[in-house]
Formats: sequence, structure tokens, C-alpha cells
Amino acid sequence: MAEQNEKAFQKQRMIRGVHGKVFSKKTPGKNGARWYKNIGLGFRTPKEAIEGTYIDKKCPFTGNVAIRGRILTGVVRSTKMKRTIVIRRDYLHFITKYQRYEKRHKNLSAHISPAFRCNEGDTVTVGQCRPLSKTVRFNVLKVTPSATKGGKSFGKF
Repeated sequence: MAEQNEKAFQKQRMIRGVHGKVFSKKTPGKNGARWYKNIGLGFRTPKEAIEGTYIDKKCPFTGNVAIRGRILTGVVRSTKMKRTIVIRRDYLHFITKYQRYEKRHKNLSAHISPAFRCNEGDTVTVGQCRPLSKTVRFNVLKVTPSATKGGKSFGKF
């Protein structure tokens, strides 16, 4: 049975009843079936998404979310929210008057599926999707663990 830790009963929308057709191999879930998909764009479906028991309707691998538009990378700044992380994207802005660059950054909120484990300082690749909430428009597609413990720094330059 799937992990039930919400007030409402959690189930995968794509899994049909007895008369419906099941689209995936036999894995844990209702009647031994779990629905998952390949999102394409060269990103592999995580093993946890295929074999896990979590249910997340906003997951790009097991939920009803399509990845389209931009693919961005950034460094994880905060993991304090439930299934949402804050990513910092650093860039350089050219000042014409002085013929020099200044450092700037933008913060971006992204949904992270329970299939991924991430900590502050890790590098993540996110893909644009439909609006999932007021501020979340991106979904985590890949997590690259950092070699060192993340701190306050402008790492790219």
C-alpha cells in the first residue's frame, strides 16, 4: 500500500480499477501496479520513482505534470518547505559605463519529488512546467550532490 500521511486518501490517477488497463510493470501499488513515465529530454526515471511507494501528483515521473520550456540549473539554498526547495542561480551583469561585470543572483522555487534526496549546496537541474502553486513553476529533474558542505558563496565564478 502507498504511504498515507495526508488527510485525504492518496492514489495514483492513472491506475485504473479491475477493468482498466495497467500501463507499467508489476511493482508495489494498487493490485501490484505502479504508473510511471519517461519524461524524455535525456533524463532517466529515478529508480525510487519506479519501485517506490510514494504518491505525488506533482511529480514529473509519477504524476500529472509535463515538462516543457526551459531547463535550468542552480544550487540548493533551502530545503525547509515540504516537497519544495529554493534554488539560487548566479550570473554576471555587464555595466557598460565601467566596462565591467557585477555579480547578481535570482532565487527560484521548485517542486522536488520524494524520489530525490537533496541537501543544501547540491546542484539541481530543473525543468519548467505548468504553475504548481503561487510561486512554483519548476520541477526537479536531476540532483548532483556537492563535494563540500554548502555555505554562503558565489560558487560559479
